Amino acid sequence: MADLSINLAGIKSPNPFWVASGPPSNTAYQAHRAFEAGWGGVVWKTIGDAVVNVSSRYSALNVGTVRMAGFNNIELTSDRSPETNFREIVEVKRRWPDRVIVASLIVDTRERWHEFVRRSEDAGADGVELNFGCPHGMCERGMGSAVGQQPAVTEKIVSWVMEVARIPVIVKLTPNITDITQAARAARRGGANAVSMINTINSITQVNLDRLVPEPEVGGLSTHGGYCGPAVKPIALNMVQSCAADPEVGLPISGIGGIANWRDAAEFIALGATGIQVCTAIMHHGFRIVEDMADGLSDYLDAKGFKSVMDLVGKAVPNVRKWEALDLNYKRVARIDYDKCIGCNLCYIACEDGAHQSIDLVPPNGRGLGPGRVPGKPIPQIREEDCVGCNLCANVCPAEGCITMASIDRGLQKMSWKDYQEKLARGEVKPIPAHP
Repeated sequence: MADLSINLAGIKSPNPFWVASGPPSNTAYQAHRAFEAGWGGVVWKTIGDAVVNVSSRYSALNVGTVRMAGFNNIELTSDRSPETNFREIVEVKRRWPDRVIVASLIVDTRERWHEFVRRSEDAGADGVELNFGCPHGMCERGMGSAVGQQPAVTEKIVSWVMEVARIPVIVKLTPNITDITQAARAARRGGANAVSMINTINSITQVNLDRLVPEPEVGGLSTHGGYCGPAVKPIALNMVQSCAADPEVGLPISGIGGIANWRDAAEFIALGATGIQVCTAIMHHGFRIVEDMADGLSDYLDAKGFKSVMDLVGKAVPNVRKWEALDLNYKRVARIDYDKCIGCNLCYIACEDGAHQSIDLVPPNGRGLGPGRVPGKPIPQIREEDCVGCNLCANVCPAEGCITMASIDRGLQKMSWKDYQEKLARGEVKPIPAHP
């Protein structure tokens, strides 16, 4: 059985699953519940000067029958006093000495950073996470993403923290920036031990068309909030990989953003995260989701022959390259399993109107009928000579496994765009003709 324990910049955890800083990590009661369910760590809801929150605070993007595909919040950091938060960290750490407690912090001056780091250490925290990502409320006070969007400021504040820190320091980065690697590099220059990403993305999820006010509404007004949940996972994966692949970053990564199951966790780890943090999925489904996450990840590691989580970290990073490195001569085509076809013909519509017009509707001619098909109704047929392998039909098909993509050997040598440009300059190839 694979070893699920991790070591993130010196922070040892029994598994890679941590509760992210947010509403689920607001109190000792919640931390106890999380650890009872099996979470390896809790990143405490951000501690600083107690704030005043508004009502209401959340809104969601629902897609079809999927609730909270995207989630928006305008909630601020902890509205409880630092004294209460640090006292409860002491309580939780005493009860759960083998689990991880990371104190998330947000203050303003050098002296205050020194004070809060020392208080975190005195409370028994295993590490601190500097909140340089909050995109609303706190940034208007010169903190949160107002820091994370300026690499020079990030570097300076991290250097302040490192003057006194005796436990690992994680810098939580904002995605609301042109190039997150610049912020990660700044964190390293300041002396940080690790980075976590991503914090929430500036967003407005919906507008009440009767009142003409976006949600969440606060007395007839609203504001942009922090976007999270499954919808942000692709953005988070991209940023995690970018930092993992950058030699000037070179820091362990705690991955955050839309993680809800073991597959999500494994993808983040394969793209460079040592561990992961979860918030929105807990708010949606509760702490018990960690049981399936741990079981699923363990089974996956065993099936792939990995001895530990650490063996998976970064394994997919080298397989992400610039577009210019991709093989122009590689060919894939779509194939249809008619025993699974349900006759919706969405593949035909998508290809005809939105792609490359390489699917025809033809008589069944005795081919097998999948569940729900209407006898005699035309069926889709791929013209492989015209198929460009774009994957659109497979993506829109609602029948699992009905449309798959097959690789075709055309007997051509690999040639990337970069290779092509170099050969073109040497006169070894002719210009590729444009499509008529």
